[in-house]
Amino acid sequence: MVLVLPYVQFNRCIVYLFPLLAKEIGTVHKKWANRLPVALIYPNTYSVAVSNLGLQIVYNLLNAYEGIVCERFVYPDTGSSFRSLESGRALCDFPVICGSISFEEDYTRLAAMLPAGRVEPFAEKRAAFIAPGSPLVILGGVAVFMNPEPLAPFADVMVIGEAEGILASLLTVVEQCAGADRKDVLQQIARQCQGCYVPSLYTVAYDDLGRVEQVTAPPGIPARIKKVIAPPQERAGHSQLLSPEAELNMYMVELGRGCSRGCRFCAAGYIYRPPRLWNSEAILKAFAERPASVDRVGMLGMEMAHSETLDTIAQYLHTNNCSLSFSSLRADHISDKLLSLLAASHLKSVAIAPDGASERLRRLINKGLSEEDLLSAAIRLAEVGIFHLKLYLMIGLPTETNQDLEEFVNLVKKVQQALLPIGRKRGRLTEISLSVNSFVPKPWTPFQYCSFGGIDTEQATGEQSTAQSVMALKQKIKYLRKALTKVPNFRIKVDRPERVLQQAVYARADRRIAPLLLDVGMGRLTFKQALKQYDLSSWQYAVRPREGDERMCWEVVDHGLKPGYLWKEYAKSMAGQFTPPCETTLCRRCGICGENPPS
Repeated sequence: MVLVLPYVQFNRCIVYLFPLLAKEIGTVHKKWANRLPVALIYPNTYSVAVSNLGLQIVYNLLNAYEGIVCERFVYPDTGSSFRSLESGRALCDFPVICGSISFEEDYTRLAAMLPAGRVEPFAEKRAAFIAPGSPLVILGGVAVFMNPEPLAPFADVMVIGEAEGILASLLTVVEQCAGADRKDVLQQIARQCQGCYVPSLYTVAYDDLGRVEQVTAPPGIPARIKKVIAPPQERAGHSQLLSPEAELNMYMVELGRGCSRGCRFCAAGYIYRPPRLWNSEAILKAFAERPASVDRVGMLGMEMAHSETLDTIAQYLHTNNCSLSFSSLRADHISDKLLSLLAASHLKSVAIAPDGASERLRRLINKGLSEEDLLSAAIRLAEVGIFHLKLYLMIGLPTETNQDLEEFVNLVKKVQQALLPIGRKRGRLTEISLSVNSFVPKPWTPFQYCSFGGIDTEQATGEQSTAQSVMALKQKIKYLRKALTKVPNFRIKVDRPERVLQQAVYARADRRIAPLLLDVGMGRLTFKQALKQYDLSSWQYAVRPREGDERMCWEVVDHGLKPGYLWKEYAKSMAGQFTPPCETTLCRRCGICGENPPS
């Protein structure tokens, strides 16, 4: 389904905004006089936007500057006007626009929001001088520093890394940019601001297969942009905006950034290196900011928490009569203290992620979970009162076969049988739900070289293999549905491989895809029509296998990984070899910690 932005409603009454903000905690209202107006756009609806911790952090960082007034724009619900939440102004009233993008699915919405706000979407066509209606457009967020290229033509500047480490130097230039010559400002940013990528200064050449052949930049402009991480903070990242309309209606606290496990499919485990965990003191300072009226606390990164941190959380929840929420747990990281914390929180639903269907695949992806780990976790969780166990599974991993899927089916049946006596004893059976998701090869992971759909390299030759990859996923979904249909107290939810194919295309796309994103986002063309219109193919981005020496378009970003490291990890995965978790004080494998690892 194509979402079309409601362009024609700029003059509608904006009363609909006020009930949202009347319920919101943390809204910043500033007068515009003698301040630089900055629009902060998030390409999803309000309920999703106000649940995004990264957006909240940027919103407060920008408004912390006395000379800036920052107001938010979100993708409007049907029938809503496209105006700023705080004052109801149009996007074209702002000389600076910042965008935060977290997911590939948001690319088309981001592209459409610019013309919907009467702003020229393509940077090269904007006026020579920065002003309202011809703004400086700055894009950031995790999707941008994973692969900036699909959105590069829309951006004057792209922020590569975490905002806390970049905004201070960038804003010293931006605060003076209104009315300035665009080229002069961009040159200054590119030369002076660490972590800032100016796409218009880079020329990309491609070969006949669409592979990157050469990237050139002017003298004095860095060939690659080094990612910037946040400097040490006294207080853990936490919610600064709260609303009952939020998709995640809770007070969120970060337990850390990144992950030490090194799962080979997970981009966050590589682009957020080195992994950083907040200490208990920083977490307590974040807890101290919680409004007394909010008693549900969400933990981000719970699966990596140390024992000391769990003690801190448990004591806080007990003292303040708060309930706990989190996304998922590692099945081999469920301690007695964690179980006690779950019991005290009266949590009824918990998710664990096998991710790979078999032990062989879990070795391949470096997940390292055995069947015994998963069974033990399910039993222990049920015994402390969990009534709903969620399982996350990926299909379409490289080398996956029906034998792997058969092993997973047997595992589900074993889990169901193991939980049955626990449920009968307490008078309520545990419900199991399975979420089946098609694997998407992501940049900056060892699996960035793989084909979507899990088909062999020999099969992934030419456009016809795209249909084969989608069909292979559909057949696996059909197999799982049929094999699990008679399991009691069980539900299965699957994605649509055709839709996931679009995400796979966007994930590894280059800047040539930008016109497609705009036309699809504005509802002028379907995805398939736009591919044909711009002589692009799903195969070249999603299915075509990559070689170890291929230059990737996203390598304009420098995450600090040693050349060839990801290819070596890919080879290890195919050999079923395990890579130990990061140990930042000792490990030198990937090259990010270097000679001076973080303390």
